Amino acid sequence: MVAPGILLVDKPGGLTSHDVVARTRRAFGTRKVGHAGTLDPMATGLLVLGIEGATRLLTYVVGADKTYLATIRLGEATTTDDAEGEVVARAEAEKMDAVTTAQVGEGIAALTGDITQVPSSVSAIKVDGRRAYDRVRAGEEVELSARAVTVPRFEVLAERRTADALDLDVIVDCSSGTYVRALARDLGASLGVGGHLTALRRTRVGPFDVADAVGIDALDDAQPLGPGAAASQVLQRLDVTAEEARDLRHGKRLVDQAERLGGAQAAAIDPDGALIGIVERRARDIKSAMNMPEEIR
Repeated sequence: MVAPGILLVDKPGGLTSHDVVARTRRAFGTRKVGHAGTLDPMATGLLVLGIEGATRLLTYVVGADKTYLATIRLGEATTTDDAEGEVVARAEAEKMDAVTTAQVGEGIAALTGDITQVPSSVSAIKVDGRRAYDRVRAGEEVELSARAVTVPRFEVLAERRTADALDLDVIVDCSSGTYVRALARDLGASLGVGGHLTALRRTRVGPFDVADAVGIDALDDAQPLGPGAAASQVLQRLDVTAEEARDLRHGKRLVDQAERLGGAQAAAIDPDGALIGIVERRARDIKSAMNMPEEIR
């Protein structure tokens, strides 16, 4: 039987997230593999995968904040807001020469904090049941609604000027649902020169770091993080007795125990270290929000 767990994979460029899931299914001999958020084929970095029963935990990872390293090219706008699209506009050299470091800083400051953002039209967002990128590829015009996102950090690590462009290496901390491609597009638009991504690497998803991930060629020997250990990183850990674990599995509440929760939800762990499930406050009680199969460790 395949052991359940959370697997961190460092996706290489050129593969889709589904490609990585397919390879993981073959490596572990199971169809039950899912991921907590896609990466574009061009992008590299951290994919959080759930195996077997641990796929249930992905719901609690999807909404986690993330960190990206990216390269933004100012001076060119593309159809996809990244290097995979066609260039639709180029700024004149004189206009690029006029862009100062201070102006770039002002543009980035305006895109930092709580902002509204229109996702790229080639995103995976569904429009009337179909992915936006599928509609764009079919020749349809797609207009997506602006959404509120949070970008706590958007900093320039290095900049390089060429004759007709300015490349910025940046680091971005952002809430789930933020499109770094859109940040590149909007920064270029605010400076009047256009912009797009030429590189993107996800280095963190919530508590999980790409430094702990395995490469795509090391899947056969990979050791997933157990559900209990993984859930304890994502949520508060609530240690329960064997009796409490049994009650939670049977749908019973832990009466008058809500004060044991520091937040709205927690990972309930039994004395053997097994993840019982995710529990939540319900008035003054603790109640199961999601139970895990008993064999999971």
